[in-house]
Amino acid sequence: MDNTNERRSLIKGDIAVFLRGLIIGKVLTLMVIGGLLWWLLKPDLLTRSSLETTNSLSLDTTSEGASTFETVADIPPESFNYGGSTAWAFIRQLVDSQIQSARPELQLRYVDPVNGSPGSSSGIRMLLDGQLDFAQSSRPLTDEERAIARQRGFTLEEKQVGIDGIAVVVNPSLKVPGLTIKQLQQIYLGQITNWKQVGGPNLPITPFSQRPEDADTAIFSTKTDLDKQALNSKIEYVYSTTEAVRQLSKTPGGVYYASARAVVSQCSVKPLPLGRTVEQLISPYREPLVLPEQCPRQRNRVNTEAIKNGSYPITTSLFVIIKQNNEREQKAGQAYANLLLTDQGQKALEQAGFLGVRQ
Repeated sequence: MDNTNERRSLIKGDIAVFLRGLIIGKVLTLMVIGGLLWWLLKPDLLTRSSLETTNSLSLDTTSEGASTFETVADIPPESFNYGGSTAWAFIRQLVDSQIQSARPELQLRYVDPVNGSPGSSSGIRMLLDGQLDFAQSSRPLTDEERAIARQRGFTLEEKQVGIDGIAVVVNPSLKVPGLTIKQLQQIYLGQITNWKQVGGPNLPITPFSQRPEDADTAIFSTKTDLDKQALNSKIEYVYSTTEAVRQLSKTPGGVYYASARAVVSQCSVKPLPLGRTVEQLISPYREPLVLPEQCPRQRNRVNTEAIKNGSYPITTSLFVIIKQNNEREQKAGQAYANLLLTDQGQKALEQAGFLGVRQ
C-alpha cells in the first residue's frame, strides 16, 4: 500500500513538472514569435515614425502662406552673367545654389573682372559696361555711377535685400582694446600711425585696403567726405580679402576692414570691438572670443544680434543692382532680387550669416 501511494505521488510530481515545463515552453515560444514579429515589423514602424516626424518638422518650419522660390513669377528661362561684391561670395555659395535647385530655368554664371579686383565697385562698373546682366553690391550707388548710366541710355536701381556688418581685423598678437569709428577713419587718413595712440603697444600701424576704385565696403559715410581728405600714403593695397588676411597674419601692426561675414570666422586674424565712443565698444563676434589655437575646431561667429538691434556701430546694406532698360537684363535682376526677398530667401540669407531686411 505504501509503495502504491509512493508511485502515485511520483506520477503526480512528474505530471506537475511536465505541465510546468509545457507552460514555460509555450510562454517562451510565444515570446520568441512575438519578438520575431516585432523585429520584422520594426522597419515599417520606424519608417512611419520618421515620416511623421519629418511631416511634423515641415509643418513647423513652413508657415502657411510663406513665400518660397517656387512662388516667384516671371523668372526668365535664360543664362545670365552676374558678380560684384566679395561679401556676396557666401550668398553665391549657400543661397544661389538653393535658387538654382528650385528654379533651374534661371541659370546664373559668376564672372570675375578682367581688370582690377572683384568687389562692389568693379561689379557695378562691369554692369555699366555691359559685361554683367546685374550686379551684387555691399554699398549704395554713387551719383557718378547713376550719371554714367543715364549717359548710356538707361538707369540703375538698387534693391536692398540684406544687411551685413563691417568688421576690423588685426594680427592675433596685437593687444588693443578696440577702435572707435573716428579712430578707424583717422588710421586710413594717416592721422593715427602708431597703435600706442589708441591704447596699444608702441608699434607702427600698417593699414591694408582694397583700392578705392574697386572697394567692396566703405568706412566713410560718403565719397564726398573721403574726397575732402587724402588717404594715408602708407596704405598697402590688396587684391582681395583673402590676400589681406594672409598679409595680416604676417604683419604684427596690420589692420584691415571688410564684411563681418568674410573675416570674423578667419583663424589667422583677430576681430576688434568697434564703437561710436571708447566707452561703447561692441564686439563683431559672439562672446567669448575664440582664440587662434582653438580654431578651426571652433570659429568666431558674427554678432548678428548686435547688428540687428543697432548697437554695433557700422553696418552696410546688400543691394542687387538692376539695369533699368526694359530688356532681359532688367528681368533677370528683378527676378533675382524677388527671389532673395521671399520668406525662403530671407531665411537663407540669415543662415548664410547675414540679416534679412524683412525682420
